[in-house]
Amino acid sequence: MNITAIVPSLNPDEKLMQVVEGLLRVGFTDIILVNDGSNAAHLEPFETAAEYPEVTVLTHEVNKGKGRAMKTAFAWCLENRPNIDGVVTADGDNQHRAEDILRCAQAVTDDNDRMWLGVRDFSLEHVPARSRFGNTLTRNIMRIFGGVSVSDTQTGLRAIPYKFLPFMTTIDGERYEYETEQLMALHDHGWDIGEVVIETVYIDENQTSHFHPIRDSWKIYKLIFRHAFRRLGQLIRFSASSLLAVLVDQGLFALLNAFLLTGLEPGTRQLIATLTGRIVSSVINYSCNKRLVFKNAQCKGSLLRYTILCGIQTVLSFGMLRGLTALLHTSGLQDNLVKMFVDVLLFFMSYRFQKKWVFPDCNRI
Repeated sequence: MNITAIVPSLNPDEKLMQVVEGLLRVGFTDIILVNDGSNAAHLEPFETAAEYPEVTVLTHEVNKGKGRAMKTAFAWCLENRPNIDGVVTADGDNQHRAEDILRCAQAVTDDNDRMWLGVRDFSLEHVPARSRFGNTLTRNIMRIFGGVSVSDTQTGLRAIPYKFLPFMTTIDGERYEYETEQLMALHDHGWDIGEVVIETVYIDENQTSHFHPIRDSWKIYKLIFRHAFRRLGQLIRFSASSLLAVLVDQGLFALLNAFLLTGLEPGTRQLIATLTGRIVSSVINYSCNKRLVFKNAQCKGSLLRYTILCGIQTVLSFGMLRGLTALLHTSGLQDNLVKMFVDVLLFFMSYRFQKKWVFPDCNRI
């Protein structure tokens, strides 16, 4: 296992050393503690931990928040640990068992293409009511408005591949909202999130947590809804771009199919009209999507991927059109109604594939 353990902490007590000793016991040989502006009365645990050769202590002179502490550690690893497989973050209050931290580290070692969450079971009787309610509410809001479905939205136990770290340092958020922003950003970027079920531990009903129920919850929900509005805006722009392409496509198809190519056999006429309309409308659609919808003019390989997708859509469109028009015995302008129905079905497929595959580096909204 070549994983660095990261533990951000603010004003810790003796439990921080319990975390460090647990990590050492299960085999971690590289541990980073981030002192996020702790006061003088709470420096002893950091000083004690620093005596271990496996431990590095990074210090913020003033409190900057958990998100900033994590990004400080990620940036330090990028500069000083170029050969590790990844990192695992854990809380400093000993509510993550060392064995569970190790299991998450092993998960990212085995599967280096996703971030792994150590998720708790909130249905257990000993889970504090506020924690159960808060996670259920946030989980459902994130799923409905953010499109991200995870079991535990606020778990601090996360195993992250090394190749994700440069991206992690660019994600917005300085305090607890950063952990929610992580999930949103990874989802938008097209990266998977895995889960490892861990022991659900609450010490003194989580009284030592620095999470502020009102202030931090507001920040979390605000970014979820902001994310939802951005997704909606992207979908509206995509719809407008697609509508323009459809108008061009349908207009050329109607002009060629109903008026200019009437002397040809129906199958040949439909094929020429479909190809002409699709080629012209695709050029317009690609340009709009690249610059206005997914907002990145530097997407390498996007033209080839778009061309492949367009080719597949054209084959599907023509095949479905030919089959339905033959089945329904339509002709002329009636074919346009059938084509409209077919293209509406293909619209939703196109949006998903363009977002996740054609423009994979352009869809962080």
